[in-house]
Amino acid sequence: MSLSKQLYIIITFIFFVIFSGNFFISIKNTKEYLITESSTKAQDTAISIGISLKHLIKDKQDPEIESIIRAISNSGFYKNIRLEDANFTISESRLIEENEQLDDSNWKIEKITLEPKYGYIEKIESDNNLNEQLLALEDEEAALDFEKEDSEITYKYVPSAEYVNGGDISFNYTVTNENKTINTSSKLKINKIILEEKREIKFDYVPSWFIDLIPIHLDEKYSEISDGWKTTAIIYVSPNPGEAYAKLYEQAKNSIIYAIIAFIISIFLLFIFVQFLLRPLKKIEKLATDIEKGKFGVIKKLPWTIEIKNVAIAINSMSRKIEAIINKLNKNLDTLSKKLAQDELTGLYLKPTFETDMKDLFINKKNAYVFSIKINNLSKYAKTHTNEEINTYIKDFAAILLDLSKDQNLQIKAFRFLGSEFVLIAKDTALEDTNKICHKLQVEFAKLSHNYSLQEVAHIGVTPFNQIGTIAGILQSANEAYEKAKLIGQNEFYIQNSTDLSRDMAIWKELIFEIIDTASFNINFINDAYKLNNNGEKDLILQEAFTNAKDKDNNNIPIGTFVSIAEKYEKILDLDKNVILKVIEYIEVNNIKNDICINLSLDSISNNSFIQWLLKILAKNKNISSQLVFSITAYTVIKDIDTFKNFCEFVNSSGSKTIIKRFETKFIPIENLKDFNLDYIRLARDYTDQVCNDKSKKEFVESISELGNLLNIKVIAESVKNDKDLELIEQLNIYGASR
Repeated sequence: MSLSKQLYIIITFIFFVIFSGNFFISIKNTKEYLITESSTKAQDTAISIGISLKHLIKDKQDPEIESIIRAISNSGFYKNIRLEDANFTISESRLIEENEQLDDSNWKIEKITLEPKYGYIEKIESDNNLNEQLLALEDEEAALDFEKEDSEITYKYVPSAEYVNGGDISFNYTVTNENKTINTSSKLKINKIILEEKREIKFDYVPSWFIDLIPIHLDEKYSEISDGWKTTAIIYVSPNPGEAYAKLYEQAKNSIIYAIIAFIISIFLLFIFVQFLLRPLKKIEKLATDIEKGKFGVIKKLPWTIEIKNVAIAINSMSRKIEAIINKLNKNLDTLSKKLAQDELTGLYLKPTFETDMKDLFINKKNAYVFSIKINNLSKYAKTHTNEEINTYIKDFAAILLDLSKDQNLQIKAFRFLGSEFVLIAKDTALEDTNKICHKLQVEFAKLSHNYSLQEVAHIGVTPFNQIGTIAGILQSANEAYEKAKLIGQNEFYIQNSTDLSRDMAIWKELIFEIIDTASFNINFINDAYKLNNNGEKDLILQEAFTNAKDKDNNNIPIGTFVSIAEKYEKILDLDKNVILKVIEYIEVNNIKNDICINLSLDSISNNSFIQWLLKILAKNKNISSQLVFSITAYTVIKDIDTFKNFCEFVNSSGSKTIIKRFETKFIPIENLKDFNLDYIRLARDYTDQVCNDKSKKEFVESISELGNLLNIKVIAESVKNDKDLELIEQLNIYGASR
């Protein structure tokens, strides 16, 4: 373990121990303080409410009592505020009012009784005698006035244990009115709780796990309220622990945030200290690692030690040179990619991109429809209009296809092949949706016809993607559908049925299985690559093994169809094994000295049983294993980079070689090449075709050649047909080329 890691671990452990201790002590002290504060506040509030209600308590139904308690409860600091009756008191007037038999207030209760199950009731003696005596001492006249006041007669109800909290109580009594006497009763609802206000305990922003982790228990506080000399009610106040939880949660959260910030700062300071401790060797090591990863920095402050200083200067120089090459290459690639991928006039993709997307459909076995669309009589239109008018017409036409490709509900990509020829690919599209697309195009073409005063704009031919076909065959099928659309009418379309495919899948499956199981196919060798800058000598360095199979009529089976069906029905592993065995036999029998390129599928290189089989074959044929070059196309590599990287490591450890075919930067970024430990890359022909007339292509090829020399990768140009192109490629120090 490195010193830096040890220091990081020790500091982290010490920091965690100190923080944990301080954190728990802080939370404990804060919790105790909040409990004390909440209890004290609740007690003070109970006393305050009691004082506020003292002058109102004579009438316990007074609405002002509810207003005062509700106003305090709405502050949110309390869970429960409850006003309870200390004694159940009932006025004579209330008993009479609750009796429907008594129609006026002149009745007087003479005798009142209660069933024993409810408890008992007794008359409350008036305090008027005491008041009279006190007033008489001060003012006899006031005492006389006091006598004139009629005091309310009240009764004290003492409940039994069953009705201690009140309930529906029947009171029996005798009333008189002048000379009339009636025995009657009133049923009253007696409540011990006069008024109660409750609130939620938790605050929304305090998580429930925090409340469960740290329980806070707050006692209920109370205060007695007296009316004169007697306690008539009690006010209870329960603190709301939500307030305490909120403050405690904020305290805990702030402590943790502070600890994290402090920890980050501490680690940062430690990092600086470690860098200073390890001094310049650490910088040199880091820079070397960064260069390996494609990060090109420099050591600005050079060491004092002469030997280390010279090493630092050398690595700085190497870093700058490689960075300059990469930057130049990336700049060239950006320019070239735009020119190769998109049409300058319409912004649509060009045919090379179409071919790439079609290969992707073959690899991923997706469903799709291919549209062939051609502008009707563009050459005739061009004879009567200026170039600017022609370009405007083409751009308006292309805009229809672009708008269609921007529809998020569809997976459509538009391409321009030639002046008037356009193609669409609609992925994962059903026949019903394909019809809708065609009808939509018809509507837009009709609008364009009207705008340009034309009878018709274009016809549409559609064919389903054939997973066992070829790109050329699918385009031919779409063109046949286009010709049929022309016969239907103006701006019409025609969609080929799936039954129009050239072969039945079941027949193909039977044929391909038989060929693979019996290995009844031949191996041809194509794309012979010769070494350049070889003093005029034609030195063969690489050949590509090409599978050649025939059907029962002795016609060649398209290799794309052959491989596609083999992959679809999981026979590709057997095919790749047979090809490898045939190539090994060819090398041994014919005493071949050059390398042979063998194409493998992604299914094969990702299959463990195939890898183990290949390991045994290479170990058995060590004398020729170095001549075997296993090939994967660039658009296949991008599907699973990690699998290809692992395969390259395996192949190199076995003494064989690897190559990426049809290398294009839109699939594999330049900076990824160093990760694969490749032996060869073969450039896509688009990079070298007409390279003598394209400055961007020239710069690209030159840059890739320099990079290949740095990474020990041999760069081969594919299918160079033009002698001038070959001459220029040779000047750019490309390792080899095929004609």
